[in-house]
Amino acid sequence: MKTHSSRWAKSIAVVAALAVVTSCGLPRSGPNKREIYSGSVQQQGDAFVVSVNDRVTRATAVDMALGFSNKFKNAGILGSDIISPGDTLSLTIWENVDKPLLGPEGQVAAVLEQVQVDGSGHIFVPYAGRIRAAGNTPEAVRRIIRGKLEDQTPDPQVEVRRVAGDGSTVSIVGAIAGQGVYPIQRPTRTLSAMLAQAGGVTVRPEVAQVTVTRGKETGKIWFQDLYDNPHLDIALRGGDRILVEADTRAFTALGATGTQTRMTFDNQAISAIEAIAQVGGLNTRAADPTGVFVFRNEPAEIANVVMGRDDLIGAQRLVYVLDLTQPNGMFHARDFVIRDDDTLYVTEAPFTQWDKTISALTGSAGQISGLTSLTGG
Repeated sequence: MKTHSSRWAKSIAVVAALAVVTSCGLPRSGPNKREIYSGSVQQQGDAFVVSVNDRVTRATAVDMALGFSNKFKNAGILGSDIISPGDTLSLTIWENVDKPLLGPEGQVAAVLEQVQVDGSGHIFVPYAGRIRAAGNTPEAVRRIIRGKLEDQTPDPQVEVRRVAGDGSTVSIVGAIAGQGVYPIQRPTRTLSAMLAQAGGVTVRPEVAQVTVTRGKETGKIWFQDLYDNPHLDIALRGGDRILVEADTRAFTALGATGTQTRMTFDNQAISAIEAIAQVGGLNTRAADPTGVFVFRNEPAEIANVVMGRDDLIGAQRLVYVLDLTQPNGMFHARDFVIRDDDTLYVTEAPFTQWDKTISALTGSAGQISGLTSLTGG
């Protein structure tokens, strides 16, 4: 009689444990494949679920295009001695007379130090008047001053020297060793030379981006491209603002991966395989290699190509499915490009859910059996 009661109690325990498991659900990291597919447009959901193949990889392979406009690239290198507003000039004027215009009697030469080029680009020289200096070379300014003075003093000799001032400078900030304001001089008239003058970038070159702002124009390039493509090494202009920063693009990894986190890009372009590797690969004890999903808000022009339509308007929710067990699955994952703000999600293998079910059942049954023993059943 006691044995029969014990068997009856264990049967009740199993039934009770099964009821607990089915009613409360099992702990997991996210939806399974069936639940993701149930949210597709084909099943009255709001997302397009698409299996990745060669056509899809080509349609979605959009690189992050960076570069300078022709306005930047066609700007010629400034002459190293071109005078700009804010520069400082030093003038020396010799007069071949006993009573010179610009100095006391008997003085051989008059020296005018620290002559500032004003905001409109002019300087003032006694007896010569207001002279346009900006945009000219020291030699051109010398000839202008001499022409102005030679009607007042015989055969004047003029020397003009330029010292770069704040009108011929650029500012450099961000991930650079020496942030600051730098004059444009003969060795630093191009972007790469100026960055070298500032000590170089302080982030990995593969993810460094350089932005140049000139007036209302802005251009951005990859730091690595600056050296791979000489035509991107643009000539600088006074007042240019240069910003160096690390790539801010990132993707989120969830599910049965080595780690669940938000990861920044470690290269200009990364594939799905590289993204998986970046987060520690698939969890070998839990991951389902047939259920690798990439969630993305896709622009309409790409979504229409992927879906073979022309009526989609605005950003569309697309879920790309990668099956790594297929003959070309690894190649598709290698060629599929991850983009900014993508969510990489790996589902758990069915065995993992089954194992959790068994563990939950045996654990629950054991607990109920223990309670039955305590109550003397």
